[in-house]
Amino acid sequence: MPRILLARLIALCAMVPAAGPALAQAYPGQAYPSKVIKMIVPAGPGGPTDLLARLTGERMSSALAQPVVLDNRGGGGGAIAARAVALADPDGYTLLFGNTATLANIPAVSKSAGYDPTKSFAAVAKIMDSYMLLVVRPDAPWKTVAELVAYAKANPGKLNHGAAGAGNLTHLGGELLKVRAKVDFVAVQYKSSAEFTTALLGGQVDFAFDNVTSLRALIDEGKLRALAVTSAERQADFPAVPTMMEAGVPDYAMTAFFGVVAPAGTPAPVVTKLNAAINDGLRTETLQSALKKLGAAPTIESPETFGAFISSEMRKWTEISAVAGIKVD
Repeated sequence: MPRILLARLIALCAMVPAAGPALAQAYPGQAYPSKVIKMIVPAGPGGPTDLLARLTGERMSSALAQPVVLDNRGGGGGAIAARAVALADPDGYTLLFGNTATLANIPAVSKSAGYDPTKSFAAVAKIMDSYMLLVVRPDAPWKTVAELVAYAKANPGKLNHGAAGAGNLTHLGGELLKVRAKVDFVAVQYKSSAEFTTALLGGQVDFAFDNVTSLRALIDEGKLRALAVTSAERQADFPAVPTMMEAGVPDYAMTAFFGVVAPAGTPAPVVTKLNAAINDGLRTETLQSALKKLGAAPTIESPETFGAFISSEMRKWTEISAVAGIKVD
């Protein structure tokens, strides 16, 4: 076991007993949790967000000895669910199973989101990070990101980038490339990643960013070629594929993430207890196996580290959206 992870586990274990008196002060006459915990999910049933939320909720229920029930509230790109949690009582009984969209992208591109992730929520626990891939067709003339960037610089506005809606991470990944590499190309919006992937395969767009679960089979079958991963480090699934930064694009790192947050003002001992329950779940084979299928690994962090990450993501995507002139209202 890595020393850093061991140190975190020892520190976490040391914190749990100390939380008892503080919890008693926060909830006089009763221990937390003493009733059902509701976790609002910003997506409908059946998708990867719902699956991860259910698995996380099951592990939390076991650790906390109280039911954790899911409330699926799709719509508004997740903003409806996020607003509901932002307005809920900060008592630890209403949580948000947040993601990149709800905790970074939507409030970065929309003034009408109705909440600020850095002020409206108390970070509880990060669940995972999942990388994306920059892909082109096998017959594309660009064998590397450097060649693609060089072509874009020599032919501004000529390349087309497929994306699944303004402000979506598949769109912002291209805008981040524009800013960091100082190039220009056209973003072509589609209703879904499946649609822009079809357009990429058919030659209607030149390149795209998407998650590994959507692209893995097409890459393995030789129908698409991966030029780079968007994470800060190389990935075991594609060891020969460089990161965007290794490929010559400075300060380029982009991941899709999931995490749990509570309404701002939730007592710190409650947040600590929830964090411990979630992190214990992330150490189980069930959750680790589910995350591996999504091209991700569990992220065991403190609430403070997760909160700092949310703030950094908000700063990054607010900057990129402003430079690119992206507004979704």
